[in-house]
Amino acid sequence: MPTLSLVWGVLALVGMVVFSIPCLRPLNWVNVPFAAIGLGISMVTMVASKAARKGPAALGLACCGLAILVGLYWLV
Repeated sequence: MPTLSLVWGVLALVGMVVFSIPCLRPLNWVNVPFAAIGLGISMVTMVASKAARKGPAALGLACCGLAILVGLYWLV
């Protein structure tokens, strides 16, 4: 699960970078919910995993959070 949350966060960041192109910014309507699902997966992983395996989950949590914040900023 920690690896899944890390990969999900990286994909959300890649989507954020790709959708930063002005003509593709409306596609943030797809990326923000995608990142929100990843944020939920990362939270569940942080709670369920042992202390030694929380690093990738924490990084996935940060990546998804950043993708949500920037995506919402561009949509507003």
